[in-house]
Amino acid sequence: MLSVNPKFQLVLASQSPRRKELLSHLGIPFAVIVSDIDEDREAPDPIQYVQDLAVEKGEAVLELLRKSKKVENPLVISADTTVVLGKKIYGKPASRQEAGEMLLELSNRSHLVYTAVSIKSFETTRVFYEKSEVEFGPISPDLLEMYLATGESLDKAGAYGIQGAGLVFIKAVRGSYSNVVGFPLDRFITELKKFLQVGHSNEKTWRRDLFA
Repeated sequence: MLSVNPKFQLVLASQSPRRKELLSHLGIPFAVIVSDIDEDREAPDPIQYVQDLAVEKGEAVLELLRKSKKVENPLVISADTTVVLGKKIYGKPASRQEAGEMLLELSNRSHLVYTAVSIKSFETTRVFYEKSEVEFGPISPDLLEMYLATGESLDKAGAYGIQGAGLVFIKAVRGSYSNVVGFPLDRFITELKKFLQVGHSNEKTWRRDLFA
């Protein structure tokens, strides 16, 4: 076990309601502090891209906490998700038109979804990524217009959300569903326990023992 005194205070560096909901399933209280970094950059490698952004988001929030001294022992969780088709990386669309173009490129094809997660304290950082495959059925013009009208596209990588109306054209998911939502919860729990050095003997009590 890590020698922690005082206990960690969990901080989520994301305003995503989907990540907030998924992290809440752990049963650990957490604060939300949003990072303000520029996500517009060249991205030749999707894995490096999501890992770099996840780490930078966490670093930005941790630096705010370091300066404010409002949280004595934070453990900052940050993440980034991207959609990849071939060699093309799809971030969040800048407009409804761009969202429609993205969805039509993904239509009737399979693509990959990468999410990287950073777990960061003042002393240590652990970063990992998860990959899932999503297969779209054909997106007809009326289906496209119906989905774009929901407004879901504009704040999501690849212009769709699997947990909402985007299900109408999702044919199959191979791998972690929560990863496609934007936070690979099962893998996160495993990596968090490694970060905290949770042993078998305290498997039942680590949430209570290590978090305020």
